[in-house]
Amino acid sequence: MQEFFSDYFEELGKLLTKINKKDIEAVTDIIYKAYINERTIFILGNGGSATTASHFACDLGKGTLSRVYDDNERRFRVVSLTDNVSTITAYANDLSFDDIFVQQLRNLVHKGDVVISITGSGNSKNVIKAVKYARDCGAMTIGLLGFDGGRVKKLLDKYVIVPSEHYGRIEDAHLILEHAITDYLRSRMKESK
Repeated sequence: MQEFFSDYFEELGKLLTKINKKDIEAVTDIIYKAYINERTIFILGNGGSATTASHFACDLGKGTLSRVYDDNERRFRVVSLTDNVSTITAYANDLSFDDIFVQQLRNLVHKGDVVISITGSGNSKNVIKAVKYARDCGAMTIGLLGFDGGRVKKLLDKYVIVPSEHYGRIEDAHLILEHAITDYLRSRMKESK
């Protein structure tokens, strides 16, 4: 059993070193510019990626703050599209599961906003549909992807690919990326104050 866990951790460590750091920088820069320009960031994903979307939104919204009670501190405007169960299930039931994200974006997204897709395969219809709509509205589209990026890759302005076909390690890496990006942004925001 110990050997299994050692191998898992070793493979995850190797995988993290294969992620393109320039791609991480490009994605992080878009997120930072959204913060500076007071644009809204929308984050979405399915399954484990849905929880990472929620986590990322929480970390950007709260985890980047230095002075939680200071009304003058600029905050990230961030929404996880995975968190409203009644809205998600209403669209899934009345229309289609493919519409759960795009219909929320129709109410909220504006030109210059940012839509972040977190997806292992990059082939989920609801993710692709949301990204296409966001692009049509003039939003920036970025993604945390796995495998070869799937069909959504060509629709994104920038993306980071975790080069693996193991869903668990892809999702592990996406969570690590979200933490690393948030930590970097927190330090950059402190320096700019």
